[in-house]
Amino acid sequence: MSVVAKALALLEHFSIQTPELGLSRLTRLAKRDKATTYRHLVALQELGFIEQNPETKAYRIGPAVLHLAEVREKTVPRRDGALAPLQRLADATGETAHASILSGPTLHTLVSCEAQAHSIRAVIDLQKLPLHATASGICTLAFGPADLLEAAKADMARFTAHTATDPAALAEVVGTAQGSGFGRSERGLEDDIYGFAAPLFDQTGQLAGAVAVASVASRVTEDLTRLIYQELIIASREITHSWGGSVPAAIEALWADTLATFKQKDLAP
Repeated sequence: MSVVAKALALLEHFSIQTPELGLSRLTRLAKRDKATTYRHLVALQELGFIEQNPETKAYRIGPAVLHLAEVREKTVPRRDGALAPLQRLADATGETAHASILSGPTLHTLVSCEAQAHSIRAVIDLQKLPLHATASGICTLAFGPADLLEAAKADMARFTAHTATDPAALAEVVGTAQGSGFGRSERGLEDDIYGFAAPLFDQTGQLAGAVAVASVASRVTEDLTRLIYQELIIASREITHSWGGSVPAAIEALWADTLATFKQKDLAP
């Protein structure tokens, strides 16, 4: 990893949950020595990527990052294109809906919408979604670049007893997604959450991210699963279209086959 990459990587440790970090904690999180971490922080501070709280001396995201985020959103307005379909998805399913975007080997949360149907609901508080432990990640592995799978295998941390933590288990859930058109995680990240996801595409024709529904596990039934799949298809088409892309015919065929299995169950004696 280059010096520039190491310095910029420090920014990944800041989040809504930890907006300010001191030198000692950043040193531990980055797994580097304090002198090196300090030099990188000074460089980032000079460029405006971080700043120091004058009272606590802790570091926080600086104005330069906000400027770049604004430029990104104005030139590639993916968040705006996803927001309305996500709200409709949340309202239709009664569960939390969220979208993510793929950047290199990392899946970043873009935006989320919570339904008001239940007092207890899933809360999306991660900036980066683990590829092996979330429905969005599994969906991305199923329909994204082939080299993503190796990246996922390099970091298979266990979050719950249900997390896929070995290559065989991961290959199984990815294979299921490739056969259905949907990623699914049953308590892979949190013990009380089920996740369902569909792929998103942009103007390049390649996978750009995922749209997902996170539901409290106790509410998941076959009827709710079918509803979530139906609404994910609608949301995926809408967001993909707003991003300048179109859903590949092969994915549409997988979705149709998956929904057909529910109809077959309805007709079964």
